[in-house]
Parts: sequence; C-alpha cells; structure tokens
Amino acid sequence: MVTTRRERFIRAQVAWMTAALLVLALLDALTLELFFVVCLIGFLVVVELTAPFSVTPTWRARLKWIIGLGLAVFGYIVVRRILEILPEGVL
Repeated sequence: MVTTRRERFIRAQVAWMTAALLVLALLDALTLELFFVVCLIGFLVVVELTAPFSVTPTWRARLKWIIGLGLAVFGYIVVRRILEILPEGVL
C-alpha cells in the first residue's frame, strides 16, 4: 500500500523530471548528462522538502543508496568533463 507521503514524493519527482525535460528541450540543450544532473538536483531538493520531522519511514532510509549512486555518477560526469577541457599532455 502506497502512503500519501510516498505518493507526494513520487509525484513531485515526476513533475520535476517532466519540467526539466521540457525546459531542456525548449532551450535545445537536451543531453543525457545534463538531464541526469538536473534530475539529480531535483531529486535532492524533493528529498529535503518532503523529509518528515520526527519519524523516518523505511522507504526513505533506502533513498541514501540512490543518492550515493547518483553522486557517484555525477562525480564521474564531472571528472570526464574536466578531462575533456584539459589540453593534451597535461596528465
């Protein structure tokens, strides 16, 4: 049974991802990397805005693994972009 808080969380995340997709498409800047980064930022915002004050449900405790994986992929994207910017022979 899905709780109302979980439904609110999922709806907020889907709304953020849809808005990000539309805005990036309208700006003609839609790439997989940029979409992932914008969605990760939105995910972190939604996690913080929907956090309960006293009791943390078990489904929210599992979000830390998704956040960790997202940050690892983000780090990979940043390192890859930095290596693209650096001139040949620097490393």
